[in-house]
Amino acid sequence: MPLPREKNYTVDDIYKLPDGERAEIIDGQIYFMAPPSRIHQKILMYISAVISNYITQKDGSCEVYPAPFAVFLNKEDTNYVEPDISVICDKTKLDDRGCNGAPDFIIEVVSPGNPEHDYITKLGKYKAAGVREYWIVDPRNNAVTVYFFESDIFAQHYNFTDTIKVNIYDDLSIDFSQLDL
Repeated sequence: MPLPREKNYTVDDIYKLPDGERAEIIDGQIYFMAPPSRIHQKILMYISAVISNYITQKDGSCEVYPAPFAVFLNKEDTNYVEPDISVICDKTKLDDRGCNGAPDFIIEVVSPGNPEHDYITKLGKYKAAGVREYWIVDPRNNAVTVYFFESDIFAQHYNFTDTIKVNIYDDLSIDFSQLDL
């Protein structure tokens, strides 16, 4: 589990990390990230491909970015995250460093060492920043928790046999039974 260090970190500290070392900063605390597992990456690639293919087929304007991709949730320099998948529909938020502001849709694949980080810490940060939809995909429990902050949908629970509607789109669903784990 990532342990915060005793210091108030900023985005500048992220850019000073040695090559290959990844971390996030939440409220000035740094959380180092272990390399993802094969299953984690397989889930990430499957979901990214489904969303990306949908956007391409619909000639949509949103863009999909898998981790590592920098998201600066707000103007404060004490919050920097790298969601597993970010979908950004407002291209004015994008620059060469990443996304400045809240993505429309974020998906986190839970790592065994830090489930609280995704279920509690990031949930609050993403909601407060203005993320429209947030999914937590938990391979240990074959579970997906969906939060759609623009409506009364709060913490809908699914499993890896379900087809789950992406709420920011009218006609996109992701069939988790197609995941070949």
